[in-house]
Amino acid sequence: MDRLARFAWLVLGCNVAVIVWGAVVRATGSGAGCGSHWPLCNGEVVPRAPRIETIIEFSHRVTSGIALILVVALAGAAFLRRPAGDPTRKAAVASALLMLSEAAVGAALVLFRLVADNQSMARAMFMATHLVNTFFLLGALTLTAHFAAGGAPFRVRHRGWLGVALACGALGLLLSGASGAVAALGDTLFPSTSLTQALRHDLSATGHLLIRLRLLHPAIAVTAGLLTLLLTLAPAVYHSAGWERWGRGTAGLVFAQWISGLANVALLAPVWMQIVHLLVADLLWIAFVMLAAAALAAEKREAPAPLYEAPATPP
Repeated sequence: MDRLARFAWLVLGCNVAVIVWGAVVRATGSGAGCGSHWPLCNGEVVPRAPRIETIIEFSHRVTSGIALILVVALAGAAFLRRPAGDPTRKAAVASALLMLSEAAVGAALVLFRLVADNQSMARAMFMATHLVNTFFLLGALTLTAHFAAGGAPFRVRHRGWLGVALACGALGLLLSGASGAVAALGDTLFPSTSLTQALRHDLSATGHLLIRLRLLHPAIAVTAGLLTLLLTLAPAVYHSAGWERWGRGTAGLVFAQWISGLANVALLAPVWMQIVHLLVADLLWIAFVMLAAAALAAEKREAPAPLYEAPATPP
């Protein structure tokens, strides 16, 4: 593995850490720690005598800025070290563009004051959009690292049932993540003191829509997980050692995600458990992207020759 590949994996890891820290900002209600100012923090470059909420939000902005610089540097390195037409270049450019859109969505949340105790559906939609953009960013960074490390290029079009199945799997995980972002927002804004109270609020016809929407996430997550598990079984049809390896990892992360989701509900969504749940979701998405890359680059197995052939019938 050369330097560019190692750097690409490092950039991906740094972005996962920044995303997880962003969940801390939301879960602790620190999104308004810098007021409605962006990119300044409470009108200052560096806040003086800050509150804990300001420290959390400001540190997230600083680490996000570092992540942006790293992604741009990765794109520049890809153009310097890889020839024209190399898929590493395309994935790196996509990563840079998605990083810019990630920053734009984050800035909009602050400037439109869709943070702290804001309970509007506009905030929920922004949170879902933020999560989907985050997954696309992680996917692009994963492919950048994959191609930089010598991963085989692949094509998406004209792959028949395989392409359709992988597209459905990706859509399922994106819907699961988006609904999870809305559910996490509901947990933050409307905390419960017991599991019984939480279920009563979820089923109440007069409860806030963000609370009632929490019921959708488990159903979507289970369905998406089952579809993903089915996709991990398909290597028997194709020549792909990478598919088998990433299939095992993906399957394990599906079960880890289900377990962390159950724990999150049972423990009434403490901050640390929300972080673990998001981290597993990010790792599952990365593993799925690698699984899809290996699958789309695989070749279909030849049908085995029969063990016995009947002798030709004499004329």
